[in-house]
Amino acid sequence: MTTHVTGSPHTGAPSSDLPAPLRARPVPRPGRWLSAAVLLVLAAMVVHALVTNPNFRWDTVWLYLRDVNVVRGVGWTLVLTFGSMAIAVVLAVLLAIMRRSDNPVMRAVSWAYIWFFRGTPIYTQLVFWGLVSVLYPRLSLGIPFGPEFFVFDTRDVITAFWAALIGLALNEAAYLAEIVRAGLGSVDPGQAEAARALGMKEPRILRRIVLPQAMRVIVPPTGNETISMLKTTSLVVAVPFTLEITYATSAIGTRTFQPIPLLIVAALWYLLITSVLMVGQYYVERYYGRGFDGGATGPRRATGPRRAAGRRGPGSAGGSGSSGRRAGRLSRQAAIRGAGTTKDDPFAEVTP
Repeated sequence: MTTHVTGSPHTGAPSSDLPAPLRARPVPRPGRWLSAAVLLVLAAMVVHALVTNPNFRWDTVWLYLRDVNVVRGVGWTLVLTFGSMAIAVVLAVLLAIMRRSDNPVMRAVSWAYIWFFRGTPIYTQLVFWGLVSVLYPRLSLGIPFGPEFFVFDTRDVITAFWAALIGLALNEAAYLAEIVRAGLGSVDPGQAEAARALGMKEPRILRRIVLPQAMRVIVPPTGNETISMLKTTSLVVAVPFTLEITYATSAIGTRTFQPIPLLIVAALWYLLITSVLMVGQYYVERYYGRGFDGGATGPRRATGPRRAAGRRGPGSAGGSGSSGRRAGRLSRQAAIRGAGTTKDDPFAEVTP
């Protein structure tokens, strides 16, 4: 019997009649192009209205954008923002731990604090802190209903700056406490149980096991609260504290009879600081989101032989330490599987 194989006369490979490749065309979506065109036209109209309207006085905006009083107001705004957030974060962690405590007194105190400061407006609280020296002209340290050891004048201790800082921090702590509590609750309880089984104490478990995992949930809303606090500092005029950027620009606008350009100056500074905070928030979120599904992990580093070859170069010989350790782990795993002491599916006997 003779077998005939047809193929190309030049290569000898068997021939096959394949269909011509399909030329796929994308589905037409005119709605996308139409909506994009409408948005571009609207954006052009907004830019034209801003640039061509002489009432905005862009020359005045550029003049006062670098004014010494405005820049000093920016500095005070940043001090209030980061100072109050630092105090609020510490208080929020304590309040969240108290809310999760088995002690009913701790839980009640934490709940009452959050209830009060979230239930009253921040402006009202700042007015109260501005009038605290009227309510309590003197502050003293001593035994209740007994002798006083130290006496202070309230006006000397709680100045306008400290009143604004304390008022902002105490109010923000109530909101951050719920964020921290939600973050702590998102961690699997088995993590803490395993740490207790290893003999770790509760403070160490919270600091080394629970909080690092909870940060993935805590960081995004905390970043939003920080940006919100940046704008909330404009309310400290209720204390009154008159050195932050909003009051500084408003005072200049009132003095020069040009309020609109000075409002634009304040808005531009707020936008600039917010943009920087958003960039920082992005990198912090990416750092704490490593190892989770959907978390940004950054560019993957080459491992194994490729990484070792990259380090040694084409002319060097010998394995790297990382590849040797990896090979050692693989050999140990193979030995464990070959011993027959483990099951491929450890839940096979209990899984229905």
